[in-house]
Amino acid sequence: MNNNALSAYIKDTFKDVNELGNKIKNNPNIRYRNTYYKIKKHIDDFLGGYVENRFITLAGLRGVGKTTLLLQIYNYLINEKNISKKRILYLSVDDVINFLDSNIYEVVNYFIEEFHETKPVMLDEKLFILIDEAQFDKKWSIAGKVLYDKTENIFFIFTGSSALNIEMNVDAVRRVKKEILFPLNFLEYNELKNNIFPINEYQETINNLIFKNELIDDAKKKEEEYFFNLLNLKKPLKKEWDNFLLTGGFPFGLKMEEDHIYRKTVDMITRIIENDIFNLKSFNTDTKSIISRIICYIGLQEPGGTSNSKLAKILEKSQVQIREILRVLEKTHLIFSVKPYGSGEKQIKKPWEYYFLCPSIIAAIRYRFGKFDKFDTQFLGLLAESYVASYLFKVKEEENYYFNLYYDPRKNGVDFLLDTWDNIIPVEVGYGKKDKKQIKLAINHYKSPYGIIISNTTSKIHRDDDIIYIPLSSIP
Repeated sequence: MNNNALSAYIKDTFKDVNELGNKIKNNPNIRYRNTYYKIKKHIDDFLGGYVENRFITLAGLRGVGKTTLLLQIYNYLINEKNISKKRILYLSVDDVINFLDSNIYEVVNYFIEEFHETKPVMLDEKLFILIDEAQFDKKWSIAGKVLYDKTENIFFIFTGSSALNIEMNVDAVRRVKKEILFPLNFLEYNELKNNIFPINEYQETINNLIFKNELIDDAKKKEEEYFFNLLNLKKPLKKEWDNFLLTGGFPFGLKMEEDHIYRKTVDMITRIIENDIFNLKSFNTDTKSIISRIICYIGLQEPGGTSNSKLAKILEKSQVQIREILRVLEKTHLIFSVKPYGSGEKQIKKPWEYYFLCPSIIAAIRYRFGKFDKFDTQFLGLLAESYVASYLFKVKEEENYYFNLYYDPRKNGVDFLLDTWDNIIPVEVGYGKKDKKQIKLAINHYKSPYGIIISNTTSKIHRDDDIIYIPLSSIP
């Protein structure tokens, strides 16, 4: 490690992060995500003397806004908490690895020793280390763990791909507070794009209704308040909902034209293939084309399961290679799988269903290949099912709900089954007129206390006998 080069780099980062922070602060189109407020609270607690939640990981898919959030935190420290710029170190780890031939631990140690004239164990002032793209340093979590143990006066934020929390060193796990940044949901989309703010505890109320059959009257009231706010939309609710499904998954697309959004989304997928996947697993370079073809296949297929053997046959590759690629794609959170309900043998033999983390990824892939018709109700129904799947997946990942998500493998089965340990709750998603035959059969078959129909033709939340009806646009 060249100390002169490292000193010059750190000094440059002071200037660079300040300029980037100002651009974020002065951009009226950039708003705060919910995750920002969670991290802000951890910082306030740390400054108030609580030292437990000071090793934060912020994982998420490319394009969801992790770097923007990190710069918003920088602005908060500088402008609202009056933290000296000298006490904040912002690192982009790909620069540290590629241009300095160094690593996180060396850079942070040097920063403390040379810029603060002490060692971590003797540090007597609070420092903030903001680390972007941490996954490029394979020992990032070990570095964080060692420095965490040496001093209670450093607050860390490590951002990176969605595999960040999976690839973590075992010894670091108990020290880490994990946060995940997902693509936008409809609530966030309306907040960021249309200045329509969500109702307090709205998401929690809808979650309780779906998973626990609790407080339907409260859910109705919350929905009524939310829909009243949606009257301020500049276009009909259905039109805005469809636009969200097609283009609204990522913050970068809120002020872009449709064509530009899809091009940028496809470019994001390319960067995931070229950077994130190969950082997680050493594939041969010719595997890139296979990965691209798998992603395209999932994006272009009609609803239904995808087996390793089917993909292997289509792509003329081994099932072992296909299985490994799908496993790594799931680590990036570009896709996630929904297994068939049943025994372990059934889950092995039956195909798995794969969904993208937000429906606008499907729209971008289909736009790229000319398989796109925004007025096709079947296509919009596919996007709606994908959105509900991603909503259920996100609840499982970040909320305090204990359940497993499956699909119904029976012929003409419902779209999803929620195994809440006590009961199986069938869920059917519809775009267009939806009768209750399938959900009734599923309720009887699985002896469920109730079932759920989520549809764009449902005007408001209500319950009819053992079926709860929820509008698609009410799903948070």
